[in-house]
Amino acid sequence: PPMIVATAQMTAGAAVIAPFALVIDHPWTLPVPGAEVWAALLGIALLGSALAYIIFFSLIARVGATNTMLVTFLSPLSALLLGWLLLGEHLPGRTWIGVAFIALGLLCVEGLLPRALARLRARRR
Repeated sequence: PPMIVATAQMTAGAAVIAPFALVIDHPWTLPVPGAEVWAALLGIALLGSALAYIIFFSLIARVGATNTMLVTFLSPLSALLLGWLLLGEHLPGRTWIGVAFIALGLLCVEGLLPRALARLRARRR
């Protein structure tokens, strides 16, 4: 079940990294963060990690590992678009060329581009 796998992975990750954080950062010596910091941390933990893992493992269970991994190609694209739309970041031309390569790669892996090319060749005959 996706929920159990995601929970186990998040718990194991926290258990492995906690001793290092305690030894390296000495968190007891740092100032206590304010409510905004705690809210941001909670949002990142729940939405950016826990929910993301639950969705990821649910997708693997539903559509298989290969199709799920195609979603990972969309992560850089969504980050670019969010930065552009929400933060007003400038995206140079080479970035859009990269986006086009990602789109072509997805079309090839999904088999849509090869099928479309085969149909075009068949029409020409």
